[in-house]
Amino acid sequence: MSLEHQPLLLVQARNLITSLALPAFLTDHDGHLLFFNDAAADAVGRRFEEVGRLSRDEWAHAFGPFDGEGRPIAADALPFGTALREGHPAQGRFTVRLEDGLREVEVSSIPLLEPGHYEGALLVFWPIDDAAI
Repeated sequence: MSLEHQPLLLVQARNLITSLALPAFLTDHDGHLLFFNDAAADAVGRRFEEVGRLSRDEWAHAFGPFDGEGRPIAADALPFGTALREGHPAQGRFTVRLEDGLREVEVSSIPLLEPGHYEGALLVFWPIDDAAI
């Protein structure tokens, strides 16, 4: 689905995260990756234009999250899943694959709500250690 066919809330969220200095991802209500900003592109080592939209499973495989042993973690058990399922912000800590390897990050997930339904979620993250992204 092209940007002009997205709900207005998702278009506005994309515009917002474009100007954020923190790495940020935007998903639809099913958890499909719709967009990530330049700060996230710097962190993962690929621009959104190279990656494109991904299903929940595809972006979990590409970026994580992973447990401390590198095994995939179910998205429903994460802040992202909580934001989509319960409709309130959530925060958590887990490992993701960034350009420089597996890194522990702190993630905040904010649901994007329209009256009566979810449009998606906005996720921002930052590394827990002192190393800069």
